[in-house]
Amino acid sequence: MSNALTQYIKLFEENRDTICSHSAGKLNAVRDEALGRLRDARLPDKNCEGFEKTSIEEMFTPDYGVNISRVNIPVDVAASFKCDVPALSTLLGLVINDAFVPTSLLENKLPEGVFFGSLRRAAEELPEIVNRYYASIAPMDEASVALNTLLAQDGVMIYVPSGVRLPRPLQLVNIFSSPVSSAAFRRLLIVIEDGAEAQLLVCDHTQERTNSYLASQIAEIHVGEGARFEACSIEESSALTSRYARTFVHQEAGSYYSFNSTTLTCGTTRNDFSIELNGENAETHLAGMVIGSDSMHIDNDSSIRHLKPRCHSNQLFKYVLDDTATGAFEGSILVAPGAQYTEAYQSNRNILASTTAKMHCKPQLEIYNDDVKCSHGATTGQLDTDALFYMRSRGIPEAEARTMLMQAFMVDVIDSVHISGLRERLLHLVDRRFSGSLGDCAGCQGKEC
Repeated sequence: MSNALTQYIKLFEENRDTICSHSAGKLNAVRDEALGRLRDARLPDKNCEGFEKTSIEEMFTPDYGVNISRVNIPVDVAASFKCDVPALSTLLGLVINDAFVPTSLLENKLPEGVFFGSLRRAAEELPEIVNRYYASIAPMDEASVALNTLLAQDGVMIYVPSGVRLPRPLQLVNIFSSPVSSAAFRRLLIVIEDGAEAQLLVCDHTQERTNSYLASQIAEIHVGEGARFEACSIEESSALTSRYARTFVHQEAGSYYSFNSTTLTCGTTRNDFSIELNGENAETHLAGMVIGSDSMHIDNDSSIRHLKPRCHSNQLFKYVLDDTATGAFEGSILVAPGAQYTEAYQSNRNILASTTAKMHCKPQLEIYNDDVKCSHGATTGQLDTDALFYMRSRGIPEAEARTMLMQAFMVDVIDSVHISGLRERLLHLVDRRFSGSLGDCAGCQGKEC
């Protein structure tokens, strides 16, 4: 029976040698397993639990081109990655469609032993690390993971050895730009070993806005014992860009992981976060901020699994939706039988700025232990009419008053960002977005980070 996967399976079978010749090591070794998993599989559609508002099957059905021959596509990288973030100095790498491109100074400024570069190259230079973690954190029995594993030829590897603390954040900029509509199968493998510390900023941009794009993004993250990893993602793509981004995190004892996801502009976006706290005293903070307008669709789904005692997690997601934008949030917390003294909190708050915007939310708790502190909640409403009336009575125009209230609504999500200098930049981007300016980083252009 034909489905969205059929065209990709056929593409692989007809071009196996070409695909493998542009990749290496472990990436090629697991393709047969991925292919076997896909034979009788289907991508989730709106009849599947958890995907009632976003069909992955529909997202992948169009016939996008895939650059399996690794044809060099000229891109004006300066239009996307030159970034004048106040007080923020980063080590920068790029992904052009689905190929990693290092900046000239990146490797010379990385601390000894740290790797930030092409996953294909890492498979050759760090085979033990890649063989241990690649395709082991993300479950291959899920069709979207198997498909990405089947077709990913390169990707990005970040490796921080035990005890190393990066002196400044890493920055990864994903750029879509192509003369034709295309799909990119992006892969990210991050290994933060015991006692290491790192910060990462990821930016997603679409340059050529007249073509349609599809991003399949799988991130596998290992945070070792006592390690600390903080990350932030900002999406500013186009109305013709579809994105299915899945992040799988494995945390060891005493580790700290935080992630802040911001969607400013997009077409259709689905972000999945699957986090396992697999050691005592592990801590997770997950936050998300969505500003939707026009016909944007943004869906965030989180699953946090507390598997060991004395772990802590906190989730906060906020949406502001206008025009005919639609949003969805489904968040689940699992507390396993042996996970005593768990503390887990989840909050989803949403504002509908128009009568035609729609929001779906579904918080869930699954607890198999009595000695825990857990809570969840979700609210959806409109702007505070009393506050709006008060501000207008003080001479503030209605449009400006509405913007100020929406900005204030997002402040606590922005405050959850721990990368120094980035909070100020996010405040600026949110201000511009609410004031009607698209956040295409036009104000980001300046010196190279």
